[in-house]
Amino acid sequence: MRRLNFADAINECLDQEMARDPSVFVYGIGVPDFKGIFGTTVGLAEKYGPNRCFDTPLAEDSMTGFALGAALKGMRPVHTHIRADFLLLTLNQIVNMISCHNYMTGGHTAVPLVVRAIIGRGWGQGAQHSKSLFSYFTHIPGLKVVAPATPRDGKGLLAAAIRDNNPVVFLEHRWLHWIEGEVPEESYEIPLGVAQIMRPGSDLTLVATSWMVIEAVHAGKILADSGINVEIIDPRTLAPMDMDPILASVRKTGRLLIADYDWLNSGLSAEIAANVGAACFGTLKQPIERIGFAPTPCPTVRTLENHFYPNAETIIRTVEKMLGRPPMDLTGVDFFSHERRFRGPL
Repeated sequence: MRRLNFADAINECLDQEMARDPSVFVYGIGVPDFKGIFGTTVGLAEKYGPNRCFDTPLAEDSMTGFALGAALKGMRPVHTHIRADFLLLTLNQIVNMISCHNYMTGGHTAVPLVVRAIIGRGWGQGAQHSKSLFSYFTHIPGLKVVAPATPRDGKGLLAAAIRDNNPVVFLEHRWLHWIEGEVPEESYEIPLGVAQIMRPGSDLTLVATSWMVIEAVHAGKILADSGINVEIIDPRTLAPMDMDPILASVRKTGRLLIADYDWLNSGLSAEIAANVGAACFGTLKQPIERIGFAPTPCPTVRTLENHFYPNAETIIRTVEKMLGRPPMDLTGVDFFSHERRFRGPL
């Protein structure tokens, strides 16, 4: 088992899927650029040619409609967006066409396409380049939504998404591209709709999404040094959500904290909380807590960003409050180190 970073794992998956299936092609603004979407598409244009890896005009709506047409003709497009914010320009195609096409044809027409989009924080990305939009897509029947947090999951879930006969929205946090982990060299799938326990524990259940999984694991290690054992669950697939491990964990711990990488209002965290509240009402020892983005457009100034985005410290302080523990001394712990590796997409 080798160690790869997340970007190389995604790149390897795309390469293996394109080699395995000639109907797979990758396209989008900046895809064949020498930087290749944070390195995830580097070398594909040279290896597979301009018919299977190509740039597009700045026309998100029509280019997403192109994916639908290609999928209906038996191809398996992977449409890549450098920022999820601009998926808002594709909503007519995704919500009104792609998500319901199989339903409107009585299940006779498959729509095997993947929409990849980069989410999250960079250096001062600001209000128009930093959204996650989880609830926008998990709200829509007919769409599968994936948000991996490790290189191994990134490769395996992307392979499963490409091979799936349904449309999949695949969301990658930009900071994840430098995270390293063990990744099998061979091609493999990780089934969509299956959650993963990242760390077992008995004191509190912590469900985290996307980059917050990284922060949660960091927080879990620090909390463990103080004798607090948090069970961390990564849903991995946001729609359909695998609730069984979450419910089993809450029935064991009696407490739930949801660390979502998005706004809380009408969001994914509220959906998880509603499901747990209905199924585990009798075993909850206290109200469910949620943390996420501050309820404001994302600021550009870094010091304000540090207040806008939750992180491992936010998780630690919330867990301490839920368990009635005094705040531990976190002097010298660096909670804002990952942004220093981000140097922009170009």
